[in-house]
Amino acid sequence: MATKKKLLQAAAGSAGGAGLNVEDVFSTYLYNGTATNVSHQIQNGIDLAGEGGLVWIKKRDSNISNTNHHLVDTERGDYYLASNSTNAQASGSDINTFNSDGWTFDASTGLGTDYLAAQSYASWTFRKAPKFFDCVQYTGNGTAGRTVSHNLGSVPGMMIIKRTDTGAAWYVYHREMLNTDTLRLNTTAAKSTNQTNFLNSTDPTDTEFTLGSEADVNGSGGTFIAYLFAHNDGDGEFGPDGDADIIKCGSFTTDSGGNASVDIGFEPQWIIYKRSDGTSNWGMNDNMRGWADTYWNPLYADASNAESGFASTRSWPTATGFEFEGQLSASANYIYIAIRRGPMAVPEDATDVFAMDFRFSSEAQALNPEHQYYSGFPVDMHLNLRRSGGGVYAYSRLQGGSNFLRTSTTDAEVSSTTNQFGSNEGLYPLGFTNTEDTTTLGHMFRRAPNFFDVVAYTGNGTVNHQISHNLQAVPELLLFKPRGSGSWIVKSKFDDDASGVSTRNNYLLLNYINAYSTSADYRLSSNETSFTLSTNGGFDNGSDWNTSGLNYIAYLFASLDGVSKVGTFTHTDGTPTDVDCGFTSGARFVIWKKTSNIGQWVVVDTERGIVAGNDPYLELNSTNAESSAYDIIDPLSSGFTVGSVMSSGTYIFYAIA
Repeated sequence: MATKKKLLQAAAGSAGGAGLNVEDVFSTYLYNGTATNVSHQIQNGIDLAGEGGLVWIKKRDSNISNTNHHLVDTERGDYYLASNSTNAQASGSDINTFNSDGWTFDASTGLGTDYLAAQSYASWTFRKAPKFFDCVQYTGNGTAGRTVSHNLGSVPGMMIIKRTDTGAAWYVYHREMLNTDTLRLNTTAAKSTNQTNFLNSTDPTDTEFTLGSEADVNGSGGTFIAYLFAHNDGDGEFGPDGDADIIKCGSFTTDSGGNASVDIGFEPQWIIYKRSDGTSNWGMNDNMRGWADTYWNPLYADASNAESGFASTRSWPTATGFEFEGQLSASANYIYIAIRRGPMAVPEDATDVFAMDFRFSSEAQALNPEHQYYSGFPVDMHLNLRRSGGGVYAYSRLQGGSNFLRTSTTDAEVSSTTNQFGSNEGLYPLGFTNTEDTTTLGHMFRRAPNFFDVVAYTGNGTVNHQISHNLQAVPELLLFKPRGSGSWIVKSKFDDDASGVSTRNNYLLLNYINAYSTSADYRLSSNETSFTLSTNGGFDNGSDWNTSGLNYIAYLFASLDGVSKVGTFTHTDGTPTDVDCGFTSGARFVIWKKTSNIGQWVVVDTERGIVAGNDPYLELNSTNAESSAYDIIDPLSSGFTVGSVMSSGTYIFYAIA
């Protein structure tokens, strides 16, 4: 059973801060279509009923046929448009109810012919909010200079306008182009210039935009919809303190190899991009579908194609922006919209960022019969525990859709044939039947400020390689693993109590039972925004975390009051040891390792049992089956109690409430 029942949503609602969080106004939500005549409720945490907005849907696969994009908004109601088509709007969107936490989809008619069972879909929801998004419906008058009011509260960074009563192109304005330039969302064509009849050669303002006499944007008697996207430039009013940016509309130029590195000041979760000075598709990437540094799955706003998986050419988000490697046109200009990754608020309840569930549990199946685990939040990292033997498998979204590493080996990352990140809830089964399986347990983590972060990076082989992260706190426990062959390096704030942060040379290996080893090659310094790796050319030349050109994954953990704790304890054999983590209802999840001598990396949890008496445990460094031979841990309201049978020594631990 999952540990807490709640709606699967993007943690909607600010945690008491002054501004809206990005998860209040935008969501990427993946789901499978339901059978015809079956109502399907999408709960993504976005208040469409009260605030209004846009729902954009696209089928991801091509098992039956490719399908158009479908755009439905609260201004037009039960009508949909296709971004890849010039067609007029059509009735029968089948989104028959806009809710306070998403929408309800009735697949009986209209779009239901496209939304068949066992088909996978992506949806993007944009809520109306000042300095983020607005949608405006208006009637044309055919007169140049006509103005249309909006409530964006800032000058639009990008606008998309579509005539809805008859066939017409999708006109696009972007702040990085002239007001006489326009792109078409439904085509790959380069921008058109000298289009004075589009916006009447007038820049939009923070209250209105001006139209020319062009029939496709202002035809007399015609009906139109305009989607307006803001551009925050240090003036965003989002996040707990009401001072953060969440959306950027910018441009970049590729180098001679089609590469680009774009710094926008935050990690994006969604982008749309288009070459402006030449032909290209309108690419759409998001972190839920597998936007990762070794694999990416673009969809194209101008095409009905299924998403395409690319491994040889790459695009990926970074802690402060995004990068492209090789797949874009050389020496070309591109425009984009990028939306920040959430959550933005520091979690106050551990169940919002950590969950456990057995495969195909009753709660997972109640949510969707084809879901494998239930979390109650979007999952970023999943530890798959094989209780009958085989070890622990570590998956993360930044590794790609189905890639995993085993904590007990030095093996390279491999792609799973049975699991993928195919839903917001995390792992999604490939070819499994939905029968509950208690031999496989999922530990599910969400990236969140002050709690946990994941960083994918490429080594450069140099001393003091600085890498940005978004933990927003000093990492206290860090795990590093090459995506190729190599050991798991473990660093913590307790590595060397006698020296300063910058000279800590001690390290542990997650895949071995060894006590501390020492090497200047594995010296680490860290702060609230980055960590810095050393490579001095000694032991192994730092190959397990900073070899030039190799890809790595890093997991960062911090102590958060009432939620998580990184610490140490000293235990004496034969006597129980109480470990106070500052919790109120005990620890649900604990990992520990003896650092003063050899010892296993032990993992225990309440899902399998933390009770008085013997408890099931697994070893992260081993493929052994679960054992319940000893009383190694007992419950304690403030944390946990180490059983008397554990050997004497000093231990490091990580616990979650």
